[in-house]
Amino acid sequence: MASPLYLDAHILKKLQKLESRRTASAIAFDWLVIAACIYISERSGSWLVYGVALVFIAGRMHALASLIHEFAHFRFVANKKVNDWVGDLVTAWPLLVTVASYRQNHLQHHQNTNTLKDPDFVVKYGQERFTFPQQMVDVSRHLATYAIGVNSVKDLRTGLNRLNKKISVTGFYMACRAGFYIVVVGGLIASGHSSQLLFYWFVPYLTLFMALMYIRSVAEHFAIENIDEKLEGTRTVIPLWWERAFFGPHQVSHHLEHHMYAAVPYYNLPKLHEELMKNPEFKRQAHITYGYTTGLLSECLKHGEVPKLALVLE
Repeated sequence: MASPLYLDAHILKKLQKLESRRTASAIAFDWLVIAACIYISERSGSWLVYGVALVFIAGRMHALASLIHEFAHFRFVANKKVNDWVGDLVTAWPLLVTVASYRQNHLQHHQNTNTLKDPDFVVKYGQERFTFPQQMVDVSRHLATYAIGVNSVKDLRTGLNRLNKKISVTGFYMACRAGFYIVVVGGLIASGHSSQLLFYWFVPYLTLFMALMYIRSVAEHFAIENIDEKLEGTRTVIPLWWERAFFGPHQVSHHLEHHMYAAVPYYNLPKLHEELMKNPEFKRQAHITYGYTTGLLSECLKHGEVPKLALVLE
């Protein structure tokens, strides 16, 4: 658990303040980028432009996925019902999950990080693509199999089952979710845009989006030397400027800070990081990696220990 000694309580209270308009603006931006990519690709009629569009669409899918995380921690608005309905409609349902089921899974992850009671960790522990160190050829092979959808299907089998785990929901909620898919999919088919749904949503979803989620998973809890000695058993990645758009959207790369102070919304995580780095004890124990394609890749190739706690059956 986070120690209050790392940060002044007055500063923490300021950082926990919600600014809903910032999250709303971020969601609007993500969807606008997706719409713009589809429009430009359709107008161009070029397969090259389509390929570039897929990269950016997948990046914004990842951005939307990172915002599901915000809704799961009630970091949008104080009204929990409004928080969940908005989160479902504009982030979770389009990615085939729900805020409530993601929350249930994610809170268990927070409470049992890197142990066999951690639902995120247990499905990855021991798998080749999550075992480090690796050779560059292995890293490339794993990413390639995501890019063609092979590993994506494997992750979806466990991921969607886990994130859609049955929880207590009302019949009204179930009807609304089913209605959402019927209206969206049925509307696109009826208007003659079924191919766009396939090429601009499911293709990037099953390939590049899943590859980005894999990289994010590795960045958060794998390939960390002496992981049991590191705060929260995780790392923060400080991305290069261009990496933010794809690997670390909406400050999701500040994973250590989030684990320590989960009530701080994403837009205040950089400031939280800045304040924490003023504390010598935090700076000594924190695992900070600079760059995904530089620092993280180097750590994946050089070392990576699994948590000792993961080897203990409780």
